[in-house]
Amino acid sequence: MPERSQNDRTMIEISHVTRSYGAFKALDDASLVIREGEFFSLLGPSGCGKTTLLRMIAGFDNPTSGTIAVDGQPMAGIPANRRPTNMVFQSYAIFPHLNVEQNVAYGLRRLRLGAAEEKRRVEEALAQVSLTGLGKRGAHELSGGQRQRVALARALVMRPKVLLLDEPLSALDKKLREQMQVELRRLQQAVGITFILVTHDQYEALAMSDRIAVMFGGRIAQVASPKEIYQRPVNRQVADFLGGMNFVKAEIVEENGSSLVVDTLGFGRVKTEKPKAFVRNGGGATLGIRPERLRVLWDDASSKFEVAGRVIERHYFGEITHLIVEIPGLEKPLSVTETNDFGADDIPVGAPIRLAYDPDALVALAD
Repeated sequence: MPERSQNDRTMIEISHVTRSYGAFKALDDASLVIREGEFFSLLGPSGCGKTTLLRMIAGFDNPTSGTIAVDGQPMAGIPANRRPTNMVFQSYAIFPHLNVEQNVAYGLRRLRLGAAEEKRRVEEALAQVSLTGLGKRGAHELSGGQRQRVALARALVMRPKVLLLDEPLSALDKKLREQMQVELRRLQQAVGITFILVTHDQYEALAMSDRIAVMFGGRIAQVASPKEIYQRPVNRQVADFLGGMNFVKAEIVEENGSSLVVDTLGFGRVKTEKPKAFVRNGGGATLGIRPERLRVLWDDASSKFEVAGRVIERHYFGEITHLIVEIPGLEKPLSVTETNDFGADDIPVGAPIRLAYDPDALVALAD
């Protein structure tokens, strides 16, 4: 999806927020700034604290300590129904006894807008989510994707400054989910308000977000653009969670400011950028390289940077094949992802193989 220019105006400011349940900290000293008009994702495994943080922004839960502000206004003591936010839940929570327009209009009733204005705003919200003409349809007559759109329309009709999304696509099948990812991103760009998405699906976060906060154990590990998080993960935990990653042991030869020179048994001597969170612990280091950054060298092709090994496993996935390659000197085999347009799916198990790589793709990782 195309990148767009960012508004630097702060919409959400989370400052040193902790949420404790007895001795257990569901959220531990989280600080975060989310910009106006940004599609921001909270990404992490189950139990990492992402939904707890979303619920505190919404006002369904309160911090044990720390502060949350929305559009410059502190949220302490302000109930959920008085905040400039609205939430779309995982289950959609559509009222089965109401039709589409009645579901969308439900929250407007307390505003007492008058029949004409209410009708206009409902029609506008339905148009935003591509449900024009379906206002009279019963909830039981809707597909999964249409129910999700009704839930979005019901939230958008209230004109929130921030839309909160708690894994709204998790109930959909793979094809519809991917379609709705595109539609939801397009919708966010059209309405221009801040979206905050909670998801455990790494590919969903990478495809939809302007920025991502990766969380583990109640703490925020890294906040960055999808490209930076994927290509320059701050530590091994982030690297391992987002997509496949090969880990290579190395010995530090030289450490200069923002760079490291290391020796590896498989890739030789490599100079790499030192991550911000890197803390030297003895002479060892860990490098990571993504499977798709290793390319098969065919026939007489050569590269300045290459390693040789033997294919020990092959897994076919349609347009791509995953090869597991044993490299002399490396503790663990390398995972290699190759497209099938050159015949990667025909490489037999046991075959010798040469792999090209870019030294810049070997990233030093903080443990």
